[in-house]
Amino acid sequence: MAENKEKLFADFTAPTRQEWRDKIEVDLKGADYEKKMVWRTSEGFSMQPFYLKEDVDQLPTVNALPGEFPFIRGNKKDNNVWYVRQNIVVTDPKEANAKALDILNKGVDSLGFRLHGENLNAEFIETLLSSICCDCVEVSFRTCQRHVLELADLVVAYYEKKGYDKSKIVGGIGFDPIERMLMKGKDTTMLLPNMPKLVEKLKDFPNLRCVMVHSDLLCNSGAYVYQELGYALAWGKEYLDEMVEAGVPVDLAAKKIKFYMGIGGNYFMEIAKFRAARMLWAQIVKQYDPKCECACKMCINAATTTYNQTVFDSYVNMLRSQTETMSAALAGVHSVVVTPFDAPYEVPTDFAERIARNQQLLLKEECHFDKIVDVSGGSYFVEELTVAIAKEGWKLFLAVEEEGGFLAAVKAGTIQQAINDTDKARHANAGKRKEFLLGTNQFPNFTETSEGKEPLSCDCTCKHSSDPDVPALKTSRLASDFETLRLTTEKAAKQPVAFMLTIGNLAMRQARAQFSCNFLAAAGYKVVDNLGFPTVEEGVEAAVKAGADIVVLCSSDDEYAEYGVPAFNALKAADPKAIFIIAGAPACSEDLKAAGIENFIHVRVDQLKTLKELNAKLGI
Repeated sequence: MAENKEKLFADFTAPTRQEWRDKIEVDLKGADYEKKMVWRTSEGFSMQPFYLKEDVDQLPTVNALPGEFPFIRGNKKDNNVWYVRQNIVVTDPKEANAKALDILNKGVDSLGFRLHGENLNAEFIETLLSSICCDCVEVSFRTCQRHVLELADLVVAYYEKKGYDKSKIVGGIGFDPIERMLMKGKDTTMLLPNMPKLVEKLKDFPNLRCVMVHSDLLCNSGAYVYQELGYALAWGKEYLDEMVEAGVPVDLAAKKIKFYMGIGGNYFMEIAKFRAARMLWAQIVKQYDPKCECACKMCINAATTTYNQTVFDSYVNMLRSQTETMSAALAGVHSVVVTPFDAPYEVPTDFAERIARNQQLLLKEECHFDKIVDVSGGSYFVEELTVAIAKEGWKLFLAVEEEGGFLAAVKAGTIQQAINDTDKARHANAGKRKEFLLGTNQFPNFTETSEGKEPLSCDCTCKHSSDPDVPALKTSRLASDFETLRLTTEKAAKQPVAFMLTIGNLAMRQARAQFSCNFLAAAGYKVVDNLGFPTVEEGVEAAVKAGADIVVLCSSDDEYAEYGVPAFNALKAADPKAIFIIAGAPACSEDLKAAGIENFIHVRVDQLKTLKELNAKLGI
C-alpha cells in the first residue's frame, strides 16, 4: 500500500510558485495581478491568492497540538464541544425561570441571566434557579457592577445550600467595570478593588469565572478584527495585573478571567482571530510564571455581532449570523451566543430565538462541528492568516502597553477615539458601497416596507446616569444611515418613482438599469425597469405616464453623446420637476453637464450622499 502511494505521488510533479503565477496571469487576460488577486485587508496587511507548503513550514502555528500550550489549536484534545448559550433579561424571576426551563429542553445548555441590581435577594435567586440543575448546565449572571459582590454572595449561598459539587459548577458572575467606562463614559475605577474580593468569594469554584473582558462591545462598535484582538489582550492583562498586584495567585487570577468576544462577518479572518487570541493570551499569562500551563488557557464566549445586522431584509441577518457562528465553532470557543435576526428592531420573538438556537444545533447535530478539533489547522491560508492577524494584534497590544496599559488608554480616550474613527470610516465605506450590506446598500428588496419596524436604541439594566467622565464609544449599526434614509422616504407623502429609460446597446442598458435600480431602491424609491425604447421621446412619454419623479437614462457610454441631451430636453419640456440622471460616467460627461445635466450615478459615487441629495431635491 505504501509503495503504491509513493508511486502515485511520484507520477505527479508539484507545480512551482511561478507556474501557478503564470497560469493565473493567463486566466486574468492582461488584468493587473496585484489589483485583482491580492487581498488588502482592513487589518493593514495583504494576503496572496495562494500559498504553498513551503510558506507555512516555518510558521510557529503548524507544530502546535490541540490541548497543548500555546493552545492555538484549541483547549481540548478529543472534541470540539461548545456550550449553546442563550441570554435572558430578567424582570420577573418566575417568568425567567419558566423560560430557562423551556429552552433547556430545546437544546440550550448555557444560560446567561441579566439582572437588575436592586432586585437581588435570596428568594429572588431561588425562584430564578428553581428546578435548574446548575451542575449540569452552564449558568452565568450579570448585574450592575456595584451589586456584583452582593450577587456573588447570594449565588454561592444558593449553591452551597443545594449541596452542589463545586467542581461541577460552570459559569460566571460578570465583573467588568471598564466596559461601562467604554459604553457610558462613567468612571468606575473605584470599583476595581472589588475584583480580588470577588475572586476570593469564588476561589472554591474552579470553573466559575468572574472577571470578564467584553471586547464584543468593540466588535459591535465597528472595530476591525485586529483592534478587537489587540485591545482584548490589553484589557485582560489590565485585570490580570490588578489581581496579581492585590495578592491573588496568578493561576487563580488567570482562571477567573473570561473573554466575551464578538464574531464579525469576515469568515476566515474570524477563525484566525480566535486561534491567534488563544496563542497570544497563553504567551502573556506564561510571563507571570504560573504553576500550571492550564492557567494559560483562554476561555472565550463568542457572540455574533449586531454591527452588521439590518432592520430591512432582516432575514438576511440569519445568513450573517450563521457564517459567524461557523467561524467561532470551527475556531474552538467555549460557548456561543447567536443574536436573533430581529434584535435590531424588537425584543426577539420566540420564533427568532428558536431559529438562533437551531443555528448552533444544526452545526452540532447535522454538521458535526463538535466532533473535530481545529478543522482549519494545517490550512496554508488559515495558518498564514492566523500569524498575520496575530502580528497586527500584538503590535496594537504593545502600543497600549506603551501608553500605560488599557485603563490608562481608556481614561485618555485613545481606545474610544480609535474605535470611533474605525466606525466612521466603515460607515463612509458603506455609503460608498466599498463595504457591502446585502439587502441594504446592495440588492435591496424593492417592495419591502418597514411595516412599523423602527430601530431599537441601546438600553442598559443599570439606571445610574450622569455626565460622562471619559469619552464613550459611539455605537451605531453599519446599516443605520441607510435605514434612517429609507424610513424617511417611507414616511413621505408620496413614494418617489424612479423610471429606467433604457435605450440603445442591449447589454449595457440592461446592466445599467439593474445597477440603477439597486442604487435607488436603497432609498426606498419605487423603481420601474423597462425592456427598452426605440426613441428617447417615447421613453420620456412612458416615464411621465408612470408618474416618474426620477428618470434614469440607461445606455452605453458611446451612445450617451447621442441620447443624453435630447432625453434631458424632452423630460424638461414634459415635466420640469422630474430629476434626470445619467447611469454611468461617459467620456462626454463635461458636454452633458454643459447642457444642464447635473446627476450621474456609477460605482465611484457616494451612494448615501447621492440619495440624500435626491431626497432633498424631492422635498423629503
